[in-house]
Amino acid sequence: MKLILTEEQEFLRDTAKNFAQERTPVAHFRALRDSNDQNLWDKDIWQEMVNLGWSGILIPEEFGGSNFGVAGISVILQECGKTLTPSPLFSTGVLGAYAISNFGTQEQKEQYLPKILNGKITTALAVDESSHHDPSKTSLTAEKKDDKYILNGKKTFVIDGASADVLIVLTRTSGNSDELTGLTLFIIDSNADGIDKTKLDMADSRNYANINFNDVKCSNQDILGALESGGETVESILDIGRIAISAEMLGNAESAFETTIEYLKQRKQFGVLIGTFQALQHRAAAMFCEIELTKSAVMAAVHGADERSNELQRLSSLAKTVAGETLHLVSNEAIQMHGGIGVTDEYDLGFFIKRSRVAEQIFGSSTYHTERYANLSGF
Repeated sequence: MKLILTEEQEFLRDTAKNFAQERTPVAHFRALRDSNDQNLWDKDIWQEMVNLGWSGILIPEEFGGSNFGVAGISVILQECGKTLTPSPLFSTGVLGAYAISNFGTQEQKEQYLPKILNGKITTALAVDESSHHDPSKTSLTAEKKDDKYILNGKKTFVIDGASADVLIVLTRTSGNSDELTGLTLFIIDSNADGIDKTKLDMADSRNYANINFNDVKCSNQDILGALESGGETVESILDIGRIAISAEMLGNAESAFETTIEYLKQRKQFGVLIGTFQALQHRAAAMFCEIELTKSAVMAAVHGADERSNELQRLSSLAKTVAGETLHLVSNEAIQMHGGIGVTDEYDLGFFIKRSRVAEQIFGSSTYHTERYANLSGF
């Protein structure tokens, strides 16, 4: 497995880097937070991303996409992660586009993919129902009545759920909690009768929602994938999402590290640059090594996804574990090395530790994925 980028992927990375630096610096994120923007992402900026083709990276060419694969979207998210760029790219361009492209019927692809590609709709994946990630614990029921399915239950911590036009919802059509069998995915209009969305205020100032479903009606045409194959299907979608969010977290860590190194080169204490202190050099070296390790883990998972590796599940969990632990370490060290200014709201570094603590939990913490990796490895 080659852990390098192709010429096209390098071009995507350079484009994303320039876009993030020029159009969405951290000041852009701060302005959205301070303005109490309802979506917590800028519609004009999102349309620019759409115009660049980013929403179609995982969409097949027959529907107008570029089909550049997980490597293509990951290098974009990594660069956007460096400036904390808020957008529905992850929830729509990754989760929604991948789910429908790979598991949707021809009719569903024709209905939704062009709209995702053109930025006419955004999507959200509703999986979890508690504070801990575990798809097997799905309790939201989809009961068959005549020719309809009636959905009742709740979903928590739905990424971009407050603004999404379309929801991809994991439901239980049979079986018991703690089982991945008996689960079914539905595609639902977020404005359908019986859906109640509650926007969440999270530390990282991003768009999340808790969603209640009260007698929401769906039909057979709304099923994504096969009936009661949702457990296997959602794990495939989640693995791609875990790899993509790991790439973004890598970008977060790289930016926090670079900011810290620059500070060590400039800050003087008792007339001496603190970057000359051996203890801080050792800590900086440890961060550098962990970031390099994370790059390898993320790149391996990215190529594993595009090459449809049999080891994809393990590679995905490995990437999410390492990225989470590295970002946790780097964000902590960055705050400590900056001292008092690191915890002030006026200084941008605080945004990275807040993002870190939320991103670590998205689709499974390091603890969750360490256990998953061990189970998959037969331990």
